Amino acid sequence: MINNHPKARPQSGLSKADIVYEVLAEGDITRFLALYQSERPERVGPVRSARDYYIDLSEGYHALYVCHGWSPEAKARLEGGGIDYLNGLFYDGTLFHRVSFRKAPHNSYITFANIEKGAKQNGYAWTDEVAPLPFRDDEPRGEQAGTIHIAYSRQAYAQVEYRYVPEQKGYARYSGGEQTIDYDTHGPIVVQNVLIVAARHHIVDHYGRRAIDLAAGGQGYLLQHGVIQPIEWKNIDGRLLPYRDGRPVGFVPGKTWINIVPTLDIVHWK
Repeated sequence: MINNHPKARPQSGLSKADIVYEVLAEGDITRFLALYQSERPERVGPVRSARDYYIDLSEGYHALYVCHGWSPEAKARLEGGGIDYLNGLFYDGTLFHRVSFRKAPHNSYITFANIEKGAKQNGYAWTDEVAPLPFRDDEPRGEQAGTIHIAYSRQAYAQVEYRYVPEQKGYARYSGGEQTIDYDTHGPIVVQNVLIVAARHHIVDHYGRRAIDLAAGGQGYLLQHGVIQPIEWKNIDGRLLPYRDGRPVGFVPGKTWINIVPTLDIVHWK
């Protein structure tokens, strides 16, 4: 779980994530669920607290879930058993460390060495057989889309853009008009697949926490190689995957970011 508050930017480790889900937490601030398999950054952070729908997305890949804090619903899920997790509430100052260049709650980090150490301490399996995603070997087709804009709110810090970079066959990401980079490497975030899915959101408590329907499926967009195509998304064993005319649409090799939005009305491109 990676913090995306403006005071938490730029983050560490996002550039090496194979899949990143961007989903609203409270208010108009999104949070990232970053999944790692092919590359491992030295450290990841700032680490933030769990919500139950992020846990659902993590379980689609049998992942070891790493967070710092939790909502009541997430606490019940994780303490209910059956999910491997590390929570900074119990390892603050041991597996997790606080950096001096940021203030709490935007300063909790963990190294991959300590994630592996924590897995061993808790008897969690470090490897698993995980089914691959569907990939395509043909050229994506659709309407040309060089810049895609997602307005999670009217506030500048909640505006997301993906700008196509032809020489990399990928999309550079921006937040609030600033390019998303990795704090440690200073390298830009460039992704080959951008999947945008609309799911029903509603507020569940006075803190503004949400419930998000990740099971029903719905409409969305898939961006690859500078083109955008409308898709339907389905939840297949915990994974949100694109379909068209009832058939799965494959990803292109590379990084994949999945933006979950309350409505496609906040998505525009040119």
